[in-house]
Amino acid sequence: MASGDRDAYFTAHMASLLSARFFKRGLELFALASIIALVALTIYGHSWRASLEAIERLKPGWALAALVLASSDWWGGGFRIWLLAKFLHRDTPLGGMIVAGGLNTWGSYLTPSQTGGGPVMIWAMRRYGVPVPEATIAAFMSFVGTVVFFAIAGPLAIVLGAGRSLRGHGVPLVHVSLYDVFKASAWGWVFVGALLLFVLVFPARARWVVHAAIGFLERRGSARTAAWVSGLRGGIDRMQECVVKFLTPAGWLAMLAGVVTSSLAHANKLLAAYVVLRAMGIEANLMDVLLVQVTIAFLLYFAPTPGGAGAAEALAAALMRTYVPRALLPVYTLLWRFTVSYATVIFGSFVFFKLLHGRLEESPAPTRTTAAT
Repeated sequence: MASGDRDAYFTAHMASLLSARFFKRGLELFALASIIALVALTIYGHSWRASLEAIERLKPGWALAALVLASSDWWGGGFRIWLLAKFLHRDTPLGGMIVAGGLNTWGSYLTPSQTGGGPVMIWAMRRYGVPVPEATIAAFMSFVGTVVFFAIAGPLAIVLGAGRSLRGHGVPLVHVSLYDVFKASAWGWVFVGALLLFVLVFPARARWVVHAAIGFLERRGSARTAAWVSGLRGGIDRMQECVVKFLTPAGWLAMLAGVVTSSLAHANKLLAAYVVLRAMGIEANLMDVLLVQVTIAFLLYFAPTPGGAGAAEALAAALMRTYVPRALLPVYTLLWRFTVSYATVIFGSFVFFKLLHGRLEESPAPTRTTAAT
């Protein structure tokens, strides 16, 4: 299959996934779960007046810092994917990757277990001229950068003795300390990182596994499924070539850049809680708060609701009650979630639906003959 036909094939099938209706439903579920959780927290806090007074007393400088952090999904994530994609495809535009980086986070927030971010980012990258195989591997490497960043940062923090004060703070209804929860999540990142390392170090074996799965689907699936997966073979071979390209000195440097810039891509997830606390006039140890946020970020990857809506608010209340008085938990959670996700969901919805209108359907599916070549 020729490169242009292959890209058209992928884009046409991506159209069936990235429909306005699909993400509209995700947006509705995200909003509903978030509202229910915030209302429940407000009832739990027992004080509307305390929440209103906390908002009135917000420190403008820290509140502005929270707004800047809210945009890090776009500029931080976009800069990271630009570095990775540019290594594979020289004509990668920075502006387009900023859009792709932001939509990646937006898509993850509107799908269960954050599964929709990758397809949305690949689609956006394709729109800005990055071929689908290169875009797919760049998206994969950005995920690798995230996992490696947390897999290194978590155990390193443990070794250096950070966060030990968390041992004195327990999780409600569970007889474990915040430090124990953090250690479990840190080693969880290490385990996921080991799996990704296998794919990177042994790309041929990983390719064999994928081709075996495709062969199984071709034999056991429907005729439509067989035709669809057969069109994936050429793209997978190209993806392996891209992975191998990363296993060079220049490629390892590009991956290192992806790991380092993951700190920018996830700046809001790591720093939003501390910034919001300071905006509310609450003093807290920066490192301790960072470790709690690493734990929350890991646990939310497994939340079944879109973007962890509902679960995120509950986790924030459970793990941050050590620092935030009960009456202020509702306003803290609202400000934290706005910085981490609500702002991206609102702005990303506007960008995505504006780009989506009449666009995805413009790429025709290749003919049956083309797909089989």
